[in-house]
Amino acid sequence: MSDLIFLDSAGSSIPPAPVVDEVIGHLRRETEIGGYRAAAERRDDLEAGYGVLADLFGCQPSEVAFTDSATRSWLAAFDAVPLSAGDRILVTEVEYAGNAIPVLRRAAEAGAVVEVIPSDVHGQVDLGALNLDNRVKLISLVHVPTNGGLINPVNDITAAAREVGALVLLDACQSTGQLDLRGLDYDMLACTGRKWLRGPRGTGALVVRDEVRERLHPRLVDLHSGSWTGPQEYSLRSDARVFELWECSIADRLGMIAAARHALEMGLDVIEAEVADRAKRLREGLAAIPGITVRDLGERQSGIVTFTSERVPAMELKDRLWQAAVAVTVSQAGSTLLDMTRRGLGEVVRASPHYFVTHAEIDQALEIIEQIVSRTR
Repeated sequence: MSDLIFLDSAGSSIPPAPVVDEVIGHLRRETEIGGYRAAAERRDDLEAGYGVLADLFGCQPSEVAFTDSATRSWLAAFDAVPLSAGDRILVTEVEYAGNAIPVLRRAAEAGAVVEVIPSDVHGQVDLGALNLDNRVKLISLVHVPTNGGLINPVNDITAAAREVGALVLLDACQSTGQLDLRGLDYDMLACTGRKWLRGPRGTGALVVRDEVRERLHPRLVDLHSGSWTGPQEYSLRSDARVFELWECSIADRLGMIAAARHALEMGLDVIEAEVADRAKRLREGLAAIPGITVRDLGERQSGIVTFTSERVPAMELKDRLWQAAVAVTVSQAGSTLLDMTRRGLGEVVRASPHYFVTHAEIDQALEIIEQIVSRTR
């Protein structure tokens, strides 16, 4: 669909040409000399990738691990946090189901307690309600939720966590690639390549700060994560790559590195400003359409724009927009149960315009939305 107005970069974005060329080119090379030799040819480029991602996140190369998804990154980090009976795990009201399910399961196994940090009047974490003590072992912090445009305050939460020795695991799934994350303070960060970063599906990264790595105990390790040093002995890596496994898609990893390099070359500050501009235009346009309610919260807002229609259910509106060559998606209550229940929402239409979406395309999408909802009256 060459005329498609693409408003779904929060789902799986459209990769730029350098990413596509990198992935396809390596797959073709594998057909010529096989996977092992093709990977060996790109050894230096793969190694350089740790530096590229370090530049993206403002960290050290030793703090970067590549994975196959944000989910894998998040689970690897969460699984490595020691938990005992009576420990407290704090989550936000915008916690994502993919995080909440493993948190609840592991807490039940360990005898730990899961507690929800209340939101303030803007929908973001209420800093005055953190209620921290030395029993808090982990704060699971969603930077940008999947079902709305708010941006949670990271550094203030991390500063408070440091006072009691709690770890902060930042879910940057929806912020990596649209926001400049280089000034953020956290202990661990999980992200995907396929969304705002515009990398391939099946890619992700995990950042683990050097100063907290020894506090963690990775459970999924193999011959890449460590070395078999004797019949009954082994040693693990001393950097974040202890969270990696040996097998991976070399083509996709090269594609993610190309996506990160592309973002850095464009300028993270430029991307953040361009995305904010598109989202503001879309929000304001939606708010002017009779029967449409914009559902975004937060003092500071991201490129995710959510809304509902009085007369057209979200799934139907999404399908009718697709028929009109406008790509959006629907976020349902099960993905962010606490927040959606609190706000009495069953589902919302989610639009996420990236910098490559033009003002004219946003205006055209708004016209189509207005036509759809007006015909339904």
